[in-house]
Amino acid sequence: MTETSSHLSATADAYDSVAVLYDELSRGALDAFPLDRAVLAAFAELVSAGAGPVAELGCGPGRTTAYLRDLGLDVFGIDLSPAMIELARQNHPDLRFELGSMDALDLADGKLNGIVSWYSLIHTPPQDLPPYFTEFRRVIAPGGHILLGFFEADGGPVTPFDHKVVTAYRWPVDGLAELAREAGFVEVGRMLREPHEGERFRRGHLLMRAGE
Repeated sequence: MTETSSHLSATADAYDSVAVLYDELSRGALDAFPLDRAVLAAFAELVSAGAGPVAELGCGPGRTTAYLRDLGLDVFGIDLSPAMIELARQNHPDLRFELGSMDALDLADGKLNGIVSWYSLIHTPPQDLPPYFTEFRRVIAPGGHILLGFFEADGGPVTPFDHKVVTAYRWPVDGLAELAREAGFVEVGRMLREPHEGERFRRGHLLMRAGE
């Protein structure tokens, strides 16, 4: 087993073990965060002008996937955790959810019009992250958009922290944007918000467009 596959297996196992609790705690997760909802709405408006489906990568129990559906998008979810996919299918039987890894998507080139990675890249070791953006660029059509949600490093370097499920990383927004640019994406906009009560870190959101 390679180091990368070992990391993915450990992440899937960790989320499998907390899937039911995670599902319970994530109910209404967007209700208290108008800025987060605004970013998702902006993404939905931009993507709706194009053609093709949208994938939420790292969809967990499917709540953000369903939110995007309610914003009018043709959307489906992909997750590494079998337990999360099972819950997503139970929670939202009208939506499609598939088991898969973000670094090796079972999708044709240029298949997607949009990708949302909502706090799902956070567990990827920094040295392993560039191929993920290469894969995103492969499956997204020219002019399509990606939206990334992540924990921001307050302008500092990439920093690991003790996430409740498995080790995660805080990223400087400029560093994450640069990785996406190197893979062929152009920045459309960014939003940073300060932590709410009960949150430890500033939240980062990057909206980018696939180059022609």
